[in-house]
Amino acid sequence: MAENQFHVTIITPDRVFYEGEASMIEFNTTEGEIGVYKEHIPLTVVLAPGVVRIHEEDGVKEAAVHAGFGEVRPDKVTLMAEIAEWPDEIDVSRAEAAEKRAHDRIARHEAGVDMVRAEMALKKSLVRQDLAKRI
Repeated sequence: MAENQFHVTIITPDRVFYEGEASMIEFNTTEGEIGVYKEHIPLTVVLAPGVVRIHEEDGVKEAAVHAGFGEVRPDKVTLMAEIAEWPDEIDVSRAEAAEKRAHDRIARHEAGVDMVRAEMALKKSLVRQDLAKRI
């Protein structure tokens, strides 16, 4: 392991999504985007839908991560995500349909519609589409 590298693990309920060494990781939290280098102060965060960027020696890997928790330690970052997807795992037509449904729910603004849930569904669908377009 290079001197500036630290261990990164991304875990979902059904798999260890990623495990490796990185010089930096960037991801979204409920408080905004964060970038972490080795020797970062210990921190726990709530993940928000977004693209996680893992800076490895050979380049940057990107994945969509949707909700969960993160633990930052000086020598390790662990993200425990509800969902994590590589760009080639994303079903773009399904994400587009989810975006349309979310827009429709938000536009109707009916009494029984959970607006927070509809807005979260919209964010997830947009993250998926954005990441899928990059490949």
